[in-house]
Amino acid sequence: MSTLTQLKPTEVWQQFEEICKIPRPSKHEGKMIEYLVNFGKSHNLETTTDEAGNVVIKKPGTTRLAGKPTVILQSHIDMVCEKTADSTHNFECDPIEPRIDGDWVCANNTTLGADDGIGVATQLAILESDSVEHPPLECLFTVDEETGLTGAFHLNHKMLSGRTLINLDSEDEGQIFIGCAGGVNTTAVFEYGTEAIAESATAYTIEVTGLRGGHSGDDIHKGFGNANKILNRILWQAQKQFGLQLCTIDGGNLHNAIPRHAQATIAVERKNSDALQQLVATMSADIAQELKYTEPDLKINLTAAALPASAIAQSDLKRLLNGIYGCPNGPIAMSRALPGLVETSTNLASVKMKESNQIEIVTSQRSSVLSARTDIANMVESVFAQAGATVEHSDGYPGWEPNPESAILKTAVESYRRLFGREPEVKAIHAGLECGLFLEKIPGMDMISIGPTLRGVHSPSERIEIKTVKMFYDFLIDILKNI
Repeated sequence: MSTLTQLKPTEVWQQFEEICKIPRPSKHEGKMIEYLVNFGKSHNLETTTDEAGNVVIKKPGTTRLAGKPTVILQSHIDMVCEKTADSTHNFECDPIEPRIDGDWVCANNTTLGADDGIGVATQLAILESDSVEHPPLECLFTVDEETGLTGAFHLNHKMLSGRTLINLDSEDEGQIFIGCAGGVNTTAVFEYGTEAIAESATAYTIEVTGLRGGHSGDDIHKGFGNANKILNRILWQAQKQFGLQLCTIDGGNLHNAIPRHAQATIAVERKNSDALQQLVATMSADIAQELKYTEPDLKINLTAAALPASAIAQSDLKRLLNGIYGCPNGPIAMSRALPGLVETSTNLASVKMKESNQIEIVTSQRSSVLSARTDIANMVESVFAQAGATVEHSDGYPGWEPNPESAILKTAVESYRRLFGREPEVKAIHAGLECGLFLEKIPGMDMISIGPTLRGVHSPSERIEIKTVKMFYDFLIDILKNI
């Protein structure tokens, strides 16, 4: 990890290196909270926490800007924990191992945690600096952003006095975000009975691997494959063509990640083994052709397996496969207000077998239009309800309506022009940001979101472009100096 200290700006990369050593999965951020509290106290800065675990570290303004209004800098401390199939990494105790790969920093076989560790590192660098000019600062570090925004939901906003906020959780240098989608999760639970495996059957494992995965907001329009949908497509066709018994199924992990891997153990009559192998080979070739531009590493493997003791009852199997097949997935509508922006989408995120003969399917819906978000969530509910599942929706989180007249936006645009000699893009994002919840708690909050360039977030291919970290840091410092 020491290789990161050769990168510029040194103060940011040093902080990021330290953060990589601290395990911080969503809902398990205790060590990171302790680190932040100790950091604040060791620098003689006012530091507070709330019951949710959110941390605020305050720093007085520098001499020239001491009388200016307070500015809130905000990032989240948790990270998405995804790893390659062959990785033995334990996210609850092992450090992330970042490495330089050309123009990028990535990690060894895991997510890097630059989402949003680089935002946290930037805040700490500014808090520690004796040379950065800035108004009074309130650095807000929120917990559990990745699995439901619960830190922002339960934020004690009385810890904050500022009414201007800069969110440091965006993923494209040169873009200033002034709006985001709201979201909700829809979970379907299938109850199933069991049946014995036929004595004349043989068992196989079907596995879908090699997909890109990615963020279910930022990447949903890029045509990436969904492992759950691909696997179910094959199972559905095999069931229709010659029948099968489904013994186990597992796919995806996180509600906000496009699933990269899925597998199932099935049993078929021995007389249908050749037909199964031919079907999988044919469908694998067809799907690979469909996805050749976006998923060149897709693999669908069929291997022999030990014969399980039981399988899902046939009537329940058909309900399950029909429900998953019929469930919409991907972009649903594009914005007419902001060309190129996905307005509404849904992601079939995970399929998990639970105890007590249950299969839980988690999906995630996003939209910048509240009524459209409700509509797509209801559409998903209706599909699974018709298939006989019990369906529930999460509470959801609000979107952030753009304010083109924002004062902090004007300052940021002027700073970007001055620094880089070109116009920044002012955009909204289809991913969820905590800004919508901050606005709900503190009406009138003036906000923007900025960040360096990240790619492959929420997957083991997550990486951050080195040169953009300095650009991002210089940009933020210039905004603070000229606010």
